[in-house]
Formats: sequence, C-alpha cells, structure tokens
Amino acid sequence: MAETDFVNYATIAAALRDDGHALLPQFLDSDTVAALAAHCRALATAEALQPAATGRGTSLQRSGVRGDSTRWLDAEAPLPLEQAYWSALQPLRATLNRQLLLGLESVEAHYALYPPGTGYARHRDRFRDDDARVLSSVLYLNQGWDARDGGHLRLYLPGGDVDVVPQGGTLALFLSAEIEHEVLPATRERLSIAGWFRRRT
Repeated sequence: MAETDFVNYATIAAALRDDGHALLPQFLDSDTVAALAAHCRALATAEALQPAATGRGTSLQRSGVRGDSTRWLDAEAPLPLEQAYWSALQPLRATLNRQLLLGLESVEAHYALYPPGTGYARHRDRFRDDDARVLSSVLYLNQGWDARDGGHLRLYLPGGDVDVVPQGGTLALFLSAEIEHEVLPATRERLSIAGWFRRRT
C-alpha cells in the first residue's frame, strides 16, 4: 500500500469515527469503473440480475420498498475485471481495523441496477437478528452523472441529512447499524456495487 493510500485511508477512519460516514472520490479509476458498469449492464441484458428483496431467510420478501435488481459477486472466485475492486478494499479494511478496532474480517457485495424512477426507502443495513454487518459501502458505476439526474444516497444524520451524488468511482462508507439511509429516484439508470464489511459472529 502506498503512503498516500495510507494517509487517505487514515483520514477516512477519522471521518468514520467522528461522523459515522465518509466518502472516497475516485476510489477506482475510470477504466475499471466503465468495465464494471458494462458488466452490470450485460448481466441485466442476459437477465442474470434478480429483483431485490428485503429481509433474509424465511423472512425474505419482495415489496415496493426497493426497486433495484441485483447479483452477488463471488469473493472467492472473482472475475478478472472485479479483482481491482476486491484488491482496493483490503488495505482499507486493514487500516480501519488498525485504527478503529472494528474487527472486519470479510466483505460481501452485489451489483445493483436501479431503473429510472426507482429507489430504496429509508432503512438500516443491519438485520435485527444478525450484527455481522459493521460497515456499509457503495461504489458508484455511473459515468458522467449530474446532480440534476437525482439518485442520491441520502444519509439521515443527527446534524442534518447528507445527500451523496452517485458519481462513478466514488465509494461511500457508513456505519451499518447506526445510519438510516435512502436511495432517491433518478431520471437515469443508476448502477453501483453495494457492499458490507462484516465481522465474525
């Protein structure tokens, strides 16, 4: 890990400690983001994305709460084009563990495609009966995004709401159990990789 990466990640750790959320603009380069976006769209064309649901296990249900379609990434056997994503998360995970003692051991992630006009209602990412998810992440795959296109990630914070523009290459991080959030509808198709840093339970 380069020294500049350590400094950036240390700054992110401080933001998470103090504010519960942080942003890393240009977390991945534009070519990698474009390749991941193209793959997500190809999955959609091949009908390999599934309408998303809420809950888990026997309580899993599809409803009007969210409008995205998803496909889980395989962390054990990643596609070559996904390797940069997984590789970039590891020094971040190591730094956050070292500085915040979060006990992050693994990451799970899926592609998410929101058609125009769809979103995800206000919620938290941690399940009531499972506290493994510690830190939520969203890597945006939208190139040439304008704030007027909508699709913001709205974080509901004690000091006031924060809206994150889903610009390609940006990684948003926030504490899974503490921060309620919402995906606002957009006028364009909205692509991302949603991920969760998990601890052992």
